[in-house]
Order: sequence, then structure tokens, then C-alpha cells
Amino acid sequence: MPTVPPIPSLQRIQLTNGQTLSYHHYGQDFKSAPVVVVNHPLTANSEVAGPHGWWNDIIGKGKVIDTDRFAVICFNVPGNGYDESFLEDYTYWNAGTVAGYFCSGLRQLGIEQVDFLIGGSIGAGIAWEMAALSPKYFCHLIPVAGDWKSSDWVLANVLVQKNILDSNASPLETARMHAMLTYRTPASFTERFNRTKNPELGIYNVESWMLYHGKKLSERFALQAYKTMNHLLGRIDITRNGKSFEENIGSIQASIHIVSIDSDLLFSPHEDVITVGKAKNAGVNIEQYIIESIYGHDAFLMESKKVRQIFEKIIIN
Repeated sequence: MPTVPPIPSLQRIQLTNGQTLSYHHYGQDFKSAPVVVVNHPLTANSEVAGPHGWWNDIIGKGKVIDTDRFAVICFNVPGNGYDESFLEDYTYWNAGTVAGYFCSGLRQLGIEQVDFLIGGSIGAGIAWEMAALSPKYFCHLIPVAGDWKSSDWVLANVLVQKNILDSNASPLETARMHAMLTYRTPASFTERFNRTKNPELGIYNVESWMLYHGKKLSERFALQAYKTMNHLLGRIDITRNGKSFEENIGSIQASIHIVSIDSDLLFSPHEDVITVGKAKNAGVNIEQYIIESIYGHDAFLMESKKVRQIFEKIIIN
């Protein structure tokens, strides 16, 4: 019976400004092999691959992001709590702050160039910010189910989440249940539950499922960490430097591959269509790939086959 390879241990690097970053490194030596950087979504962490990895269908030995070929690095967003560190002053941070630290960390590790920069959800926003801060450092930028800005819709949802987290008697549970309404779609709820009931609990199965997800998050995530990540979700904006979107994206030398989800209720694919149109008018090398799915925003985690097919076009070719 084959043995399961051990999960790579969490590593840490202290930046010259004193900030500490924790990260996982998978696969090859990042000083000699092609480098893939992956930014995690809101309630995930740097454990992107391996038996418990949140994207282990995508990253690993013989997979589309092949750890026999690539060096894969995933940093933890400071304050996400995975490395047992939190931010008391998170309101002074934005996604660009995180992006700057990530870029500094990569350079301090001795990485001269990143071949593929990938991010999911808020991780996509941080990836956009990284590319804007270091426009010559990345060869390919792949934002998945995310955006270069926090749209009005995202800002509104972040505000509701903040109010829940600040005032609710069960903040994590309630915030997670509310968030699930933007991560999935009405159609996916109907397909899965179809108004069926849980006879043991005497409630609808969709209610039981929502309560389960709320409880599950509260058991593994700290309130301060959720507040931090929610705040950062509402602070994505590559134009905060005073330059227009066209000026910012025009400086990015990476090939840009936007991956949208047609049913995404959090990061609307329509916003990506606008982004692609503006970028092409500015002469940027950019393409959009669309995942068709009933599952909404979470499709980038649930539709592994469709994600692999897109990545094969970008990474293998």
C-alpha cells in the first residue's frame, strides 16, 4: 500500500520591515524551477495542495500544476489566523498592503521571476494588486473568480458582513450563512434540496445545511481573522495610486487570463467583460475564459474538471 506523502510544513520568512509571512512550498526548488504563486480565497489558507489542500485536484504530482515540474508557493494573508497570528490594526490595511508584502517575500526568497500568478476570489484581487505593484515581475496573471476592484455589490456585502460580525450574538455562524448566499446560486439550492425536509430536526434540509456551514466555520476560524479578511475583501483597488485602470493595466507586462464564472453572484462576470474590453482597447494581452456552472462563485472550488481544462490551455500550452 503506497504511503501518503507528508504535508509540507508551514514555513516563515521575516521581511526587512519586520512583517512575518507564513507560507507553504510544494514541488521543486523555487530558485531553479518555474514558479507558480497561488493566492488563497477568504477562508482558506496556504495549504493549497496535499491530502488536505483546498485545490488538491489542481496542484500536485502529475496534475495540471505539476509539482514534478513547478515550484508552487502559497502565502497566508497576514491575519488570517492559520499561523496563529492576527492583526489588531487590520482597518489600516488593504489588499495592496498584502500584495506589497507578498511581492517583497517572493524577492526575499530569491525568486527573480514568477511564471504564473494565480488567485481565487479575494486572492485574485490580491494577484491583480501584485501585478500592478510589480508590473514586470510576473509572466502570466490568472485571476479566478475575482476582480481588480471591490465593486459596489462587493462593498455592500462586506458592509452587511461587518455589521453581522460586530453585533450578532453568533457572528461567525451568521456571517457564514449570509456569505453562502453569495457563494452559491438559487438554482444550485433547488437542485440539491428541492424543499426537502430533515425529519430528525424538523426543518428544511437547506436550513440544516446552512446551519452546518455556519457551525463548521466557527469551529475552525477566529472572529478576528474573519473580520480581517472581510475588511480586505472590500479594499481591493489597483487605482488607489491615483492612476486610471487603463494606466495601471497598461503597465502590466504579464499575459492576463481572466477566469470568470457565468453564475457568480459575488464577482459578476459582467464586470470581467468590461475589464477585458477596456484592457484590449488599451492594447493589453488579455483573454477571458468562462466556467459555465450552476454553483456560482464556489465553482472555482467545485468544478475542478472545468478549471483544469482552462489551466491546461494557459499553463501546459
